[in-house]
Amino acid sequence: MIHTERLTLRHIRESDWTSIQQIWESVNASPWAQYDRPHNTDSADACNRIAKWAEVSKGTDHRFFAVCLCECVIGYIAFNRRQDGYEIGYCFHLDYHGKGYAKESLSALMEYMKSIGTAKLTAGTAIHNTPSVKLLSSLGFVRTKVEKVSFYKDECGNDIVFDGGIYEKIL
Repeated sequence: MIHTERLTLRHIRESDWTSIQQIWESVNASPWAQYDRPHNTDSADACNRIAKWAEVSKGTDHRFFAVCLCECVIGYIAFNRRQDGYEIGYCFHLDYHGKGYAKESLSALMEYMKSIGTAKLTAGTAIHNTPSVKLLSSLGFVRTKVEKVSFYKDECGNDIVFDGGIYEKIL
């Protein structure tokens, strides 16, 4: 468990599934949803997925952390091992956007990952997802490439494509 000035960061628990389901419902309704994989908010699916996250977090290839304000799970951060480090992902309930919680929690977890020997982090986000790009930049991530990405199709079945940035940070 890691404590910051305002937050507690801990491994995801199976019982977190309803909080994460609410986070996904919130994010699915946001303008940024078009730049991310769709989050399935079906209760059985959410429960099973979070149980799996809790189980794999016991190892070192995948680490899922709940970001808690008091006892409320307001977001989560994932670290998935890649050849040369970890790829990070994060998601926060819309009610907690713009308050510095993502930066505070990511900063603390980046320090933790560095302390256990992680040398490099990567992250992907849409170039037009300005809040995410600003967050990564403020944490010292640098965009290293741009790739075409699609998670959705239009009414004719054609891919809706956008530019996704790949960002890296050497710890």
